[in-house]
Amino acid sequence: MSSEIGLAELIQQVKQELLTTYPRSENDTPILSIDAVELELQVTVKREGKGGVKINVLQFGGGELSGGASRDDVQKIKVKLSPLVSKEQILKAYYKENPEKWPEVLEKTVDALLKGDDEPGI
Repeated sequence: MSSEIGLAELIQQVKQELLTTYPRSENDTPILSIDAVELELQVTVKREGKGGVKINVLQFGGGELSGGASRDDVQKIKVKLSPLVSKEQILKAYYKENPEKWPEVLEKTVDALLKGDDEPGI
């Protein structure tokens, strides 16, 4: 069993963890949305077979690079993930599915945004 993690596998796992459905429970109300996720990764890039390329995300453990990679083999890449639909479309869909919860969503969102705002009248 290989301990290497491919770039596509890592991105799929990040998407799975971010794409949770609301509400998970009766008390769960979304107050944040994710506009984009940027991952900065250290990877190894190897040529495979008939001109293919394999990109593996490095795992660190005990201060050493795993997978037999030397520091010379390591590349740094940035991957930016963005939703396919706009925030407005997500809100519209949530409202359509949960109209009875909409006032609570708005109240909790505004409360969360204003939390810690000690200046009166703003």
